[in-house]
Amino acid sequence: MAEIAVLGAGAWGTALANQAARGGREVTLWARDHAHVGEMRQTRENRRRLPGVALAAGVQPTIDLFALGQAQLVLAAAPAQALRGVMQALALVLPPGVPIVICAKGIEHGTGLFLSELVADILPANPVAVLSGPSFAQDLAHGLPTAVTLATLHKGVADVVLAALGAPFFRMYHSTDVRGVEIGGAAKNVIAIACGIASGRKLGASAQAALIARGFAELARFGRAYGARAETLMGLSGLGDLVLTCNSPQSRNFACGFALGSGQPGPAGGVVEGVHTAAILVAMARARGVDMPIASAVDAVLAGAMDIDGSIETLLARPSRSED
Repeated sequence: MAEIAVLGAGAWGTALANQAARGGREVTLWARDHAHVGEMRQTRENRRRLPGVALAAGVQPTIDLFALGQAQLVLAAAPAQALRGVMQALALVLPPGVPIVICAKGIEHGTGLFLSELVADILPANPVAVLSGPSFAQDLAHGLPTAVTLATLHKGVADVVLAALGAPFFRMYHSTDVRGVEIGGAAKNVIAIACGIASGRKLGASAQAALIARGFAELARFGRAYGARAETLMGLSGLGDLVLTCNSPQSRNFACGFALGSGQPGPAGGVVEGVHTAAILVAMARARGVDMPIASAVDAVLAGAMDIDGSIETLLARPSRSED
């Protein structure tokens, strides 16, 4: 694997680029921001998104779209709502057959497309995989033990990605349940905002645990309605990612919720995917009759349709029901 392209120079994209370069490979780290790319080339560090971590020797930041045309593997780490534009640009230069690994988490706002569907629509001749699970960029960048799920229908693609990124501290478990992995990654971000709000409001550890458990029940109901397998939702990309994201201020979604709950400014820089996912997640749930009260409360707060205290009161006033 001589050439790997990483699209998106956020924290996660940068950590993945370094991981890919550990085997001595040449990695192109592509971003649209001229100034950002210039800074990375000069300092050999992504000080905006992953400060304190040097870029590996094989990582070359670039704004040159045509540099991606030589890639034998593409890791798409651009934010979910920017992915369409990035894929449309990539389609101009990428040959057929080159695998694309989606490393973002979300559902496209406005269309309701899962990201694998979006990529397949634009680049139908390129096999698609999804990489998701409980992982923070800082942990991967510092070689801390991390495990994720790689979902694809193409066994050969899974082998290629494992060869490019796998390491003893970065374990990848293969799945063919692409939809289930995508749903876990998207829905958990919305639940994490709810957990952050509860923490910011100082509602206590018991409330936090209840939100995670009932949030997972919502995620599972949504997953079943859209064809996910139960074992996928119980795995790394579902329950595992939910637990991580709902319990750490390293999570931008949790941090966003905490800021809302405590009346502080939100996290600076970067993208809070759950903010963009909440409305479309709730709309898709309603379309299939899926009850998601926690996600609906988050959506109402983000849309300004309900204040935080009102949303808490609404959730607490819900009638008792079976836990099944």
